[in-house]
Amino acid sequence: MTTDKAEQRLESRRIQPTAMRLRVLRYLSDRRVAVSLSDLEHHFSHADRTTLYRTLKTFQEHGLVHQIYDESGSTKYALCTEDCTCTYPDDMHAHFYCSSCENTFCFQNLSLPTIDLPDGFKPSYGNFVITGQCPDCAA
Repeated sequence: MTTDKAEQRLESRRIQPTAMRLRVLRYLSDRRVAVSLSDLEHHFSHADRTTLYRTLKTFQEHGLVHQIYDESGSTKYALCTEDCTCTYPDDMHAHFYCSSCENTFCFQNLSLPTIDLPDGFKPSYGNFVITGQCPDCAA
């Protein structure tokens, strides 16, 4: 992702582009798996943990990334599609957690069936994770 494209993507979500936000966005866009705060810390070893955390939270608050809770015990983040609304149930999709390599894959094109909850329950978020082995680990 070019710097111009990254700036446009941030501005389209009403996020002020900063050097760190641009770097994190480009890092996320280059990944085919969801990343944790620890992954970002490892990659950006010169950056402050708090800055990275705040960057992820800003991205999440503006609908640029969504959180995934898998069996790794770490919250992971994946870049949303450009047309994502990050609303339930419109953005319900499947995730796959590989128990061997511990990578989490986001399958945004796999929508889930509507779940009719009993009266009075008002969901704001849903998380659907399938656990198994990815193609690389299963080979």
